[in-house]
Order: sequence, then structure tokens, then C-alpha cells
Amino acid sequence: MSFPDFMRQLRDIYSPDRMFTEKGPLAAFESDGLTAFAVKPRAVVFPADNDEVIQTVRACHDHGIPFVARGSGTSLSGGSLPDSEGIVIGLNRMNRILRICPDRRIAVVQPGTINIEVSNAVAEHGLYYAPDPSSQTVCTIGGNVAFNSGGAHCLKYGMTSNHVLGIKAVLGNGDIVQMGSESRERIGPDETGLFVGSEGLFGIALEITLRLLPKPESFYTVLAGYDSVEKAGDAVSSIIASGLLPGAMEIMDSLSMEAAHKAVGAEFPDGAEATLIVELDGSGDQVEVERVILDQLVQQSGPAAIRIARDDVDRAVVWKGRKSAFSAVGHLSPDFIVQDSVVPRTKLGQALRSISELGKAAGIRVANVFHAGDGNLHPLILYDGNVPGEFQRAEQLAGEIVKICIQLGGSITGEHGVGMEKRQYLDKMFSEADIEVMHRIRHQLDPKTLSNREKMFPSEEAPSLGLYGLHPLEKAGLISRE
Repeated sequence: MSFPDFMRQLRDIYSPDRMFTEKGPLAAFESDGLTAFAVKPRAVVFPADNDEVIQTVRACHDHGIPFVARGSGTSLSGGSLPDSEGIVIGLNRMNRILRICPDRRIAVVQPGTINIEVSNAVAEHGLYYAPDPSSQTVCTIGGNVAFNSGGAHCLKYGMTSNHVLGIKAVLGNGDIVQMGSESRERIGPDETGLFVGSEGLFGIALEITLRLLPKPESFYTVLAGYDSVEKAGDAVSSIIASGLLPGAMEIMDSLSMEAAHKAVGAEFPDGAEATLIVELDGSGDQVEVERVILDQLVQQSGPAAIRIARDDVDRAVVWKGRKSAFSAVGHLSPDFIVQDSVVPRTKLGQALRSISELGKAAGIRVANVFHAGDGNLHPLILYDGNVPGEFQRAEQLAGEIVKICIQLGGSITGEHGVGMEKRQYLDKMFSEADIEVMHRIRHQLDPKTLSNREKMFPSEEAPSLGLYGLHPLEKAGLISRE
């Protein structure tokens, strides 16, 4: 069948105001948060319900048309970059919270639901949704599921995968699956865990069942300034070694603090080369006991200055400053690349020294901000794309940082995903056999590799059978046609 036939089928599904094919409107969808990559799709559609998503995916499968699901487009790895021969399925209109069960502490939402809106909707019940990416005021739950997003408080509360109980989805081959349930008790294979973090390679989530938590009763937020980033990293190790489990531990260096102050007026300890933000949360009695231990540990770590958040308003400004860091560096540089790699906590100091040395050698400034508690680095590589060759040097520096993290026993990504940005490094971290298994699962669920094609893997070529001729998933009873 031809592309014109496919487009006629789409026009039977979508009204003109929910289907774009002209050059102007398509330009807004040619890239995501990683603007270094840009591809214009052939069409963008905006389904209003599950049936329209399912019809669209099945039409793509029948005609062999690649598709990319997109929420707010905040991916920083090129994860929602279109295919030049395919379409974008925009899920922004599927943004309803379908059901809230306060007694069971769950919420069922559509994929276009904005992250923070879940917490806003359940606040009256004393509950909230824990994963808090920096972009939580704009990013969608569907995108969080695709990339297993974390956030500042993932040290204590975990990633998106720890808070998704069930998913109804349409796979790349058009099949409808129900993974998981509304229960916290799982029986059998964890299909939900497989889907979360799959970067859209399996299909599109239609309904997502989220686990909610009681809002903490009390908070204690301290900012400790140090004369070096390494000292701040050493403080993290000592706090973790003590047995304390803070809600969050973040580090910002002088460049990222300067940017956050210019952007939102956030206050940090004067003259610090790095600031460690530590937040305790929980019951009032628990926080009172833990703050005594934390204060002692911080004092012993040799800070140059200490500031404690005065109240909830001040605490909100602290976190606004931390979460604005990515966009705030626009005050310091016209362009930047956000890297996302992980190292063991014990190797934080070594990793930061290496990043500093690499940046100086390349003649490029690097602002560091990261989830210190779990070693998830977010170096912000500052460059000017109008200067010939500077983007290429920035890209080369980003690649060197990834390699350093792998050598230190870390990961090529913590929460931003592999996407387009780091797919050439996948085989530096995983063996050929590992990648073959990933390929086989992908091809089983999306035989034509239409869903988010050309992401994560260096190549979409079908794998050989090798030693892995067995069916990768037991799908009996899992799939049903609607």
C-alpha cells in the first residue's frame, strides 16, 4: 500500500485541526529537548482517545509507516526525534486523570498527563506522586514511563519504575496488552518493568496505573557550601556511610549556581565552588532525630558555609533553583549539551576531576549539577553553535565523559535514556549477547521496528538467532484484540 493510501486512512480518523501535514506546523515537532538533532516528519496527529491511538498504530503497521509517540518533547536524548518517512503521534490531548483511589493509594492516568498534575490532583487526600524530574511542571507521565525518569528525590523513593503498577498499551504490531495490575503484589514475569524504560521501542502506553505515597509530615533542607566539588562529593559518601537515607542529595557547582541565581534568584552559600543540598523528610520525630546526625556529619565534612532553608517558601525556592539549572545555563551560554551518565558514589570525585580536566583541554566550560546520592551526573557542556567547529568539540567532549563513566564502572545513562544521543555507546556497556537479547525482544513486540525507529540501538538490523532462539516473552493470555 502507498503513503497516499495511508494518509487517506488517517484523514478518516482525524479532523483537520488534529492532523498537520504542512511545513510550518510540522517544524514545531522536528526536534525535542536535544535540538542538535532535527528531522521533519511527514505528518503529526493528535488522538483524543485510546481507539484513535490503536487505529493509528494499526494503520502504521499495515502500511509499514514508522511512528513516534510524543508528549511535551522534553527528552534530552533525542528520544522523540521523528522519522523522516514517518509520523508523530502527539498525546497531549490524552491528559486526563481517569481515576483516583485514595484508600488504595493509586491513580490511573492517560499518557499525556503532566507529572505535577498528579500530585496536585491527589493533594487533598494527603498523597502525592514521588518521581520529580526537573521538568515535572511540563513533562508527561507517558514520557516518564518511556525513559524511566527519576528526579531529585529518587535516592530515597526510586525511579518511575518503582511507582508504576500497571500499563495498558498498544504494541508496535497493533496488539493490545495489559501489563501488571492495581496491586502491589506481582505474580509472574514483570512485563510492566520491561515496558518502563523501553524508550518507546515496544509501543505506546494508553493507561498507566501509578502508586501514590503519603505526603511527608516534615522537611529539613540544608545547603552546605564547599571550596571544591570533590569535598562536596566526599560529604555525600560520609552521609551515606552513616546509614542516613535523605530524601534528596544534590550537588551544584559554581557555574550552575550562578545560572540558577540569575534565572530564579535562588540563594546559595557565598563564595562556594560547590553546594551540597541535602533534604530529610518523614514524620516530625524522625526528621528531628536525623537532623542532629546530619548536622554533625555536615560540620565534620569541612564546609565553608552552611545555610538552612528557613521555611516551606524558602525550601521551594531552593528546589526551584536546582530544577531550573538546565534551562538557566541559557544565561551563560547560547547553546549547551546536557550529558547524563552514572558513576559509583565512591568514584564521584575521580569522575568530576576527569570532567574538569577534559573541559579545560577542550577549551569548553562545563557546569556540573547532579543527583549526588546515586552518582547520576548531569554535566552541562556550554558552547556557541555559531562558532565553526565548537558544536563538534562539545559533542566530542560529551562522548569522552560517557567513556570515563563506563571505565569507572558506571552507566551511559541514568534517566535521560539512550535515544539518539548515546546509541553508539551501547556496545561499550553491553556485550553482543546482551544486545542480541534486547533486539529479539524488540522484534518480537514490533516485528517491523516501526515504533520509535532508529533509537537506542546502533542498528535496527534483525538479530541472528545465535544462542537465543527461545521466545523472549511468554505472551499467552497477555494479548487480546479489541
